[in-house]
Order: sequence, then C-alpha cells, then structure tokens
Amino acid sequence: MIGHSWRVSVVTGAASGIGRATVERLAEAGDFVYLLDIDRDQGVELSAGIEHSAFIRCDVTSEGDIGEAKRLVTDRSGRVDVLVNNAGGFPTRRKLEEVTLEEWRRIVDLLTSVFLVSQALLPLLRQSGEARIINIGSLAGQVVGWRTSPPYAAAKAAVHSLTRVMALELAGEDITVNALAPSAVLTERIMELRDETELRATAESIPLGRYQSPGEVAAWVVFLASTEAGFMTGQTVSVNGGRFMG
Repeated sequence: MIGHSWRVSVVTGAASGIGRATVERLAEAGDFVYLLDIDRDQGVELSAGIEHSAFIRCDVTSEGDIGEAKRLVTDRSGRVDVLVNNAGGFPTRRKLEEVTLEEWRRIVDLLTSVFLVSQALLPLLRQSGEARIINIGSLAGQVVGWRTSPPYAAAKAAVHSLTRVMALELAGEDITVNALAPSAVLTERIMELRDETELRATAESIPLGRYQSPGEVAAWVVFLASTEAGFMTGQTVSVNGGRFMG
C-alpha cells in the first residue's frame, strides 16, 4: 500500500502526447503515477523509466477495463488524489456530410470515458481530502474559427460542460474539477496527420507564431493539481497562443 507521503495520480491516454508529458511532469513533482492506456508497448516503456509509477492496460471506453484498473489502484493505493482525463483522439478533418456514424461514435465514446473513469474512481478520490479532477478539452470545443471535425468539436464542448456540472456537484466534497482547452499541440498524432505545409500554415495562424508543446499543456495540469489551485473549480483554462482571445 502506497503511504500518504505520496500523492497518487491517474492519467488516461498516458502513453503518448499530452498524456506522456503529463505523466513525466507529475512524476517530477513527486507523485506516484498510474498510467492508463491501450498501448501496452509505449505504456510499459514509459513506466519503466519512472521509478514511482505503474502501467495499467486500459481501454477507457470499456467498463470492464475501467473496473479492473480501479481494483488495481484500490489494492495498491487505496485512494486517488489527482485524476487527469486525457484520453482522446484527433481525427482527420472531415465535413459534416463526410463523417460516418462509426467515426462519430468512436469520438463520442472518448467523451464518455471522462464520465466512466470519473464515476468509477470517485470513491477513491473521496479518500484524498483534497482531490483534483482535470479534464483535457480543446479550443475546438469553445470556438470554431477554422475547419475541424464535427464529432471532435462536439465532444470537446461536452467535456467543458461536464466539467462544470461535476465541479458543482463535487464542490462540497473537497474535490475540484477543471478543464484545459489547448490548441495546436505538436504531438506525434498531429505530425502524422499534417504535412509540412499544413503545419506551417497553422503555426502562422497563431499570434505567438508556433505550436505549443505537450510539456506546456502538462505544466498547466501540474498547476491545476497543486495546492495553489485549491480555490479554483468549474473553470476551463484556454491555453491557445492567442488563437482565440475572449
């Protein structure tokens, strides 16, 4: 059983991109981190390099997988102090008429994972005394000023709304719930989907003139998980390089 000298964090979609950077930053901050991801190879590789961590292979759209992950965390830690609902997917840009029902359901299922994982781990978060839930949304869920994926934009908007509902419901239990809305993060997935011309055009469309790194998003996660952010709940922090100012 992990003692109370360790803060216990759970990160979904932990094996790559924003999730990977978040795991590294939380570990640097002194947390014991559980890495949840469907990618066993990358998850095991990352966890092997972080002394105080454990990888759990978990499909966060599966109630069975989430239940098993909860059991493992319960047996080893007995509580969760920080939950980062990061798992998601950035789909190919498509027009409304091009989106298939299968694609819509796949993206919306990843929204459902925020509900499923938060609900499952709530008893463990209640054991913390100062728990944090941090949901990773997107600027695409706040404002649409460029072509994006309809299901992605809809799902991320729902993440922000769900964040507020959860925050209000859990405020009396010393559990804060906030969201981040990043934009144009230079992850492996983005580099796979975009050619050099598209990457350059996007960077030029941002007032700061560049993509943000996964580590810059992770730094905000670490802040929202901190004691200093203890009076902040129900908020979506838009970190977008000036792409949207409001």
